[in-house]
Amino acid sequence: MADPIVIWGAGAIGGTLGAYWARAGHDVLLVDTVAEHVEACRTTGLHIFGPVEDFRLTIPAVTPAELKGTYSRIVLAVKAQATKDALPMLAPHLAPGGYVFSAQNGLNEVEIAEAVGAERTMGCFVNFSADWHGPGEILYGSRGSVVVGEIDGSVRDRTRAMFDLCRIFEPDAILTEDIWGYLWGKMGYGAMLFATALTHDSMTENFADPARMKAWLALGREVVAVALARGVAPRGFGGYEPMAFAPGRPDADGIAVVAWLREFTSQSAKTHSGIWRDLAVRKRKTEAASQLNITPRLAAELGIPTPALSAVGRLIADIEEGRREQSRDTFQALLDSI
Repeated sequence: MADPIVIWGAGAIGGTLGAYWARAGHDVLLVDTVAEHVEACRTTGLHIFGPVEDFRLTIPAVTPAELKGTYSRIVLAVKAQATKDALPMLAPHLAPGGYVFSAQNGLNEVEIAEAVGAERTMGCFVNFSADWHGPGEILYGSRGSVVVGEIDGSVRDRTRAMFDLCRIFEPDAILTEDIWGYLWGKMGYGAMLFATALTHDSMTENFADPARMKAWLALGREVVAVALARGVAPRGFGGYEPMAFAPGRPDADGIAVVAWLREFTSQSAKTHSGIWRDLAVRKRKTEAASQLNITPRLAAELGIPTPALSAVGRLIADIEEGRREQSRDTFQALLDSI
């Protein structure tokens, strides 16, 4: 009998995946640092709610200190900035032939591979909409893309097995030999989501404002330029086509993608990004330092200027440290930097 699927980080992404797998009859063990959330999941139950589905079920859950044994499949679903701290705690519980599946935003597979080995690292692209609302409470706002792939481009039995698991949650999940293309494809979109958090406007309001179009085009173009320089052709998802921002493409191509983002975000019960929620509601640091700022660092190594990306990183840090507020004036500071 297979050992439990361990989900390290039972928040928006990990909690939603775990709930669907547990409901389908799979043995799931949630691991989370928030003791109140752990207690709720294993007693009163984990509640997935929103327009997609509404259900509650109890799932075994522990804190990292309570976890015992080793496991062949550990789904890492913590925020990007928590990856560095999670890996030393997780590593002793990873079986010799096991792997870590990175269900996160950003390029965390690089850090995971450095910690546990590339052979024991599997990549994942996620773009569904979810928010942790409190102990045992997760809003599943809208369906989205899920892509599974090995970081070396191979397809193995374990890859197919994880793909089959992901299809329980998202029937349209994709198995790919090019996970890096998808991960880089989302970096531009992710940068735009960081920029929407500079104001209290919804994601849809941000993408619908013609005055902010210059920022969306600049962010998309900077990310694609870095990816191409590193030999990666970013892949799209849904109606988000990152190559619309490639060098030489007309403004109209990028504008069409932003129009899709406006429509896509308007259909979700989640009105604001997780970054906005970290700043405005949870009053904590965002993933900017670990997820957003990696692109300007890589760009600097290649001599590629990234004024828009760098400005978003600075402005998010200003909000985190109390030097600025989330406001339209702060967004204007981004526009002024381009």
